[in-house]
Amino acid sequence: MRISPTLKVFAWLSFLAQVIIIGTGGAVRLTGSGLGCDQWPLCTPDSLVPTPAMGIHGLIEFGNRTMTGLVGILALVVLFLVLFSAGRMRAVAPAAIFAVGGVIAAAGTYAVMNALGHSAGGSVAMSAVLLAAVLAGAVHSIATVRVRRDLLVLAWVVLFGVMAQAVVGGSAVLTGLNPFIVGFHYAASLSLACVAAAFIVRMNTAPGPRMPAVPRWYLILAHAASLVLALTVFFGVLTTANGPHSGDADVVRDGFDASLLAHVHSWPGYALFVLALVIAGAAWALRLPTRAWATTFLALLVAQILVGVWQANAALPPLLVGIHMVLAALSASSWVVLVLRMKEPAGAASPAEREAVAA
Repeated sequence: MRISPTLKVFAWLSFLAQVIIIGTGGAVRLTGSGLGCDQWPLCTPDSLVPTPAMGIHGLIEFGNRTMTGLVGILALVVLFLVLFSAGRMRAVAPAAIFAVGGVIAAAGTYAVMNALGHSAGGSVAMSAVLLAAVLAGAVHSIATVRVRRDLLVLAWVVLFGVMAQAVVGGSAVLTGLNPFIVGFHYAASLSLACVAAAFIVRMNTAPGPRMPAVPRWYLILAHAASLVLALTVFFGVLTTANGPHSGDADVVRDGFDASLLAHVHSWPGYALFVLALVIAGAAWALRLPTRAWATTFLALLVAQILVGVWQANAALPPLLVGIHMVLAALSASSWVVLVLRMKEPAGAASPAEREAVAA
């Protein structure tokens, strides 16, 4: 399968869009615009777009919804480019049929539910039909297209995730910005950025069996760091979701103690910093293929820690909180690249070199 320059461009655009929408989503919360459009999928009961009476908050919230559409289009383009590269129109046509059929079925479902006076239920049913169509299309294409299934799986995951994220975002609005839904919404966006980054790495890697390109102890240490990173992100999301930036002036968080959570969030963060120092130092000392990305991750992590300390001592100014959110996505994405760089195509080294690396 030949990776076209067009696919490479759109893969990068998809990744950048995944990061940018974290910034726009953060802007919605940090400006108190989470309920700027208090309906979903419409902005008001009678309008798809914000009305002049809704002011700047409506524009900010609707702008993020519009960004979701762009992210979805880019994900769809990447998927169809992968399908075309893998099997030409024989692979594209079934996916297109599932897409068109899903849209028609979803529109019909919404129309019927709306006619029965269940517009809210119609939105949920419409979303369920669309997601089912995407899932069916994914299963069919992965089962029938036998070239670069790794790229196909990642592309389908991003598309399905973007569509599911729209539903989660709508649920956040309809539940009055429930902090757990809002937190999950951010964590899912961060995960999608990581998947998009993984797609770029795999796109530029030869297919086939892979073998470790680093010592076994390094693999174990890096995977342990992955768990610490996951804990850091988890407590960070929990802290932010229960902090003062709820997304709306009338929504007050009174559950968890945000200041205590901030301290708990910092503990795995500092442990991760120590692990990142060891991993980067070992990568350079042993001249491992991970050294560039280990350094990148360490630099992003240092920036993340500095911003985190700064925002905590400055009473959480919105701009710093937003930067912290975006840096978290970039840090996690760079870590995914590092982990994927710990393996290489099996033919890249001699048997003796493979045995030495695995020892």
